[in-house]
Amino acid sequence: MNSNDVLRDNMDKALDLSCDAIDYGSDLICFPENVLLMPSSRENLFSNSFIENQNPCVQFFINIAKKNNIWVLAGSISIKTNDDKLFNRSYLINNIGDIIGFYDKIHLFDVSIPDGSSYKESDKYLPGTDARIFQTTLAKFGLTICYDIRFPSLYRDIAKNGANVIFVPSAFTEFTGKLHWHVLLRARAIETGSYIVAPAQTGVHVGGRKTFGHSIVVAPDGSILNDAGTDEGIINCIIDIKTVDKYREQIPSLFLDPGYDIELK
Repeated sequence: MNSNDVLRDNMDKALDLSCDAIDYGSDLICFPENVLLMPSSRENLFSNSFIENQNPCVQFFINIAKKNNIWVLAGSISIKTNDDKLFNRSYLINNIGDIIGFYDKIHLFDVSIPDGSSYKESDKYLPGTDARIFQTTLAKFGLTICYDIRFPSLYRDIAKNGANVIFVPSAFTEFTGKLHWHVLLRARAIETGSYIVAPAQTGVHVGGRKTFGHSIVVAPDGSILNDAGTDEGIINCIIDIKTVDKYREQIPSLFLDPGYDIELK
């Protein structure tokens, strides 16, 4: 998606894209980070963020799931706390509209990149403290968000605890995306022997922010099963969970971690 700073616009777009995925016969629809709001300012962000039980964005995705008998990963939504901060929160919703669980982004994007852009998510967001894995009838899902992808220990821990599909909804910058997006996602798949599903923002957003696009699905062996490129739209992919067990049996590095000491001389 190429989301803007108007909730209603993004809801309309997300609904249209959902209809395409539903027509295809999908069991699960995955959306990117900041799916219903790519904010143009702090004021725009906070005026369009709500506490969870009064949040029209959460209810929007519940309705899609319930009305269409389809699972939904709501990439991320800004959720207000009681102290004027937000959580960058991803939701997993089942096909009858129940929230199976959520994940708050642990690693906040506080960086300055060589193209002159700088970001400080910690000014607006609180970091999550818990990794989240959910056993479902479809798969055992691990939830992460965007910048988490640069911290491989999180993915190994999630996979060691049983996750066989790991989500990475993202709004990756264009500059760093060209350098690192594909290689990081493929590396996390290979290291964990998991499917990596990474729906992404794409293009130029209000205020001039540029995101890389290339929503992709990566197989446990690191091969890219589908890549959306830089256009808005949907990609479809059928995955076989049995492939995870086969790959992990062939290359069991996930569970061969003997530990070690570091000597400084």
